[in-house]
Amino acid sequence: MIPELRTIAAPKAMTFTGLLEKIRYEGAYPTRERAEEALSAVLGGLGAQITGEERAAFAAALPREAAQEFTRTAPGITPVPAAGFVDALAARTGGTAATARWDAGTVLAAVGSLMDPALVARVIDGLPTGYALLFGRAQLTTAA
Repeated sequence: MIPELRTIAAPKAMTFTGLLEKIRYEGAYPTRERAEEALSAVLGGLGAQITGEERAAFAAALPREAAQEFTRTAPGITPVPAAGFVDALAARTGGTAATARWDAGTVLAAVGSLMDPALVARVIDGLPTGYALLFGRAQLTTAA
């Protein structure tokens, strides 16, 4: 007996409004404006962390308005660790580390759901340890 083959559906395209509603719902934000603030802050910071082909592919997978937020900051030479990303996000938004982690996790899980899982895996692999958790994924490491 041949095992059943399953096809993996490509992530569905989403409008900017749809993405904001997803972030608002999943993050339990009280308003669309608050969801948009979180998206802007998180994607603006993440854009400084990703370079090369992954940066272009990540931006292309986002709705146009979200891609503009992602690409508005030029990437740095080396990405900061996830904890530093969260701390910088908290400093930029005037929030706490806990609210910044919430914002990052909510936004990155939502945008990650729009993308090919292989692209998200490549992006995570190119970043320091800890970003997988912000994307709502397990951080898999090899034993030393």
